[in-house]
Amino acid sequence: MIGQIRGILVCKTPPEILVEVGGLSYELQIPMSTAYQLPEVGCELRLHTHFVVREDAQLLYGFYELKDKTLFRALIRVNGVGPKMALAILSGMAADEFARTVRENDVAAMTRMPGIGKKTAERLIVEMRDRLTEWDDAEAAAALPGATQSTSAMGKEAETALLALGYKPQQAARAVAMVLKSDPEIPDSENLIRLALKGML
Repeated sequence: MIGQIRGILVCKTPPEILVEVGGLSYELQIPMSTAYQLPEVGCELRLHTHFVVREDAQLLYGFYELKDKTLFRALIRVNGVGPKMALAILSGMAADEFARTVRENDVAAMTRMPGIGKKTAERLIVEMRDRLTEWDDAEAAAALPGATQSTSAMGKEAETALLALGYKPQQAARAVAMVLKSDPEIPDSENLIRLALKGML
């Protein structure tokens, strides 16, 4: 799993960019929300990433904001929504606005995005309503006083461990967020996992 990439931006032709890392240039697909925040070509950048392996391709998706990556992952688990549509959604609507649209059952706003018909919009709203809990928990953890990039990475590592133990994504995200909220100075992921498990008992 490739969770982040840091390197030099060598080409940007959204929705695709090239980032050079150690002499290798990686192609990344990005939403427009990330494209607007890119630095100039030749400058260093760091992006959160999601790696997809298919029979015919290996694709890397990049996001400037962690909340965009989290929402992207939630979207591609919706029936009928693939990475291409998820990127289109994040390009047409900010993550916070999308969450508000789902909570308010605003089908009209959803259908204003290219490629989203009424039936797809209705399905998105129904299926994303519960999954926004996971997104909210990730947001809460990222917004904690004293939260850092390492804290975020540690939280994701803990969530991955909980998923491997058979817990659902929503349960893992909620448990980790609750622990980080009560003690944002946890020294390592091992302690974080132990406390999250204790909180779910």
